[in-house]
Amino acid sequence: MMGRDIIQRMKEVAGFGSSTSDTGKGKSKQSARRITHGFHLVKGKSRHAMEDYLVAQFRQVKNSELGLFAIFDGHLGHDVPNYLKGNLFENILNEPNFWTNPEEAVMKAYQMTDETILDKSGELGRGGSTAVTAILIDGEKLVIANVGDSRAVLCRKGAAKQLSVDHEPDKERSEIENKGGFVTLLPGDVPRVDGRLAVARAFGDKSLKKHLSSKPHVKVQMIDSNVEFFILASDGLWKVMTNQEAVDAIRNIKDAQTAAKRLTEEAVSRKSKDDISCIVVRFH
Repeated sequence: MMGRDIIQRMKEVAGFGSSTSDTGKGKSKQSARRITHGFHLVKGKSRHAMEDYLVAQFRQVKNSELGLFAIFDGHLGHDVPNYLKGNLFENILNEPNFWTNPEEAVMKAYQMTDETILDKSGELGRGGSTAVTAILIDGEKLVIANVGDSRAVLCRKGAAKQLSVDHEPDKERSEIENKGGFVTLLPGDVPRVDGRLAVARAFGDKSLKKHLSSKPHVKVQMIDSNVEFFILASDGLWKVMTNQEAVDAIRNIKDAQTAAKRLTEEAVSRKSKDDISCIVVRFH
């Protein structure tokens, strides 16, 4: 096996996507219900380097098995999403009340991590990142959190259910204006905070932080026998596919990695030009 193949295999086993096009899969070892995951990333047509990063792994912590899944979609560089890949879940799990109140622990860790990113702006640069994270506790309890427009969608009996909230500037105009900012909507463009950023919440972005929030939307979803799978993906997918279209496209694909790849290929075929990263977690 060549050196490049060995490195790629190590990434797949660890479940960490890189800043280049990548793919991989894994499975639960402890859950009574068989759970598998697969991921796939595709570089967009922009001239800058790939700015999407992801985490997809199962980890044994104390007496529980945690599924840790995340999409980090960077802007103005890849240093912030790369930092999140390596630190956000550690910060969440290190919160003392994670096991008693995971929702509150996630909320605190998001905001603490953002403060650290801002403090390290000299090292990490002026860029930022959206995020959507999922923590699956013992295959039974799913804790979803997000800032920005990367999205989590659940399939239950074939019906799509969005578990995250798209933090769009126009929807949070009053909060932005109350902080002294403004929202622009120029012909042929999307709403932007201060004419620059197309999301109302994000990690980093020090120059805009007075007008941006890093407070995540957090939702808990219990996993019953009717839940088939869930999808995490960056906006490169959701710009060209509805939630139900994404669910319908992969519902009959049992292999999670194949399903994730199928979604990215469909987004490309629909002329998505953005970086596209996708994770599918399937309950068998």
